Amino acid sequence: MIDLRYVKKLIEILDESTVDSIEISSDKGMKIRISKSPTQRGAMQVAAPVAIPGMVPAPPLVAARTTPAEGVQAPAEEPKAPEAAAATLLEVKSPMVGTYYGAPEPGAKPYLTVGQRVEKGQVLCIIEAMKIMNEIESEYAGVVKELRAQDAMPVEYGQVLFRIDPNG
Repeated sequence: MIDLRYVKKLIEILDESTVDSIEISSDKGMKIRISKSPTQRGAMQVAAPVAIPGMVPAPPLVAARTTPAEGVQAPAEEPKAPEAAAATLLEVKSPMVGTYYGAPEPGAKPYLTVGQRVEKGQVLCIIEAMKIMNEIESEYAGVVKELRAQDAMPVEYGQVLFRIDPNG
């Protein structure tokens, strides 16, 4: 049985954040997905619980290369510095749905800051999924150009967490 107070609290948290949707699955086969309507801010949709036949393992960390498109302006919400626009950046994407944490514990020094150099194998962040803390490690070396996730906020599978310049 779903605790409606829990669902209501999730809706309130989502409505106050910049995140558009959240999906929660339980080991008992229940699934809750709450989404904001992209055209009507504040409107929520709650999907009915669905039985899940089995858990699918999380795919490995994904790094995609991006280059600025010629003749296309960047969206106003994603301003690029002139040096970042000229460079080829690697995107570190979330390998799972969960809650993003930029530090090992509340109040601790964050794992990353913009301009910091990272090495292959270095822990970049933690994503909590189903009460398990998953350390996300870097697959390459470079300089952090953008931090795209907010601490203690939900992230989606494939959501860009960081942009790193491998030549920096």
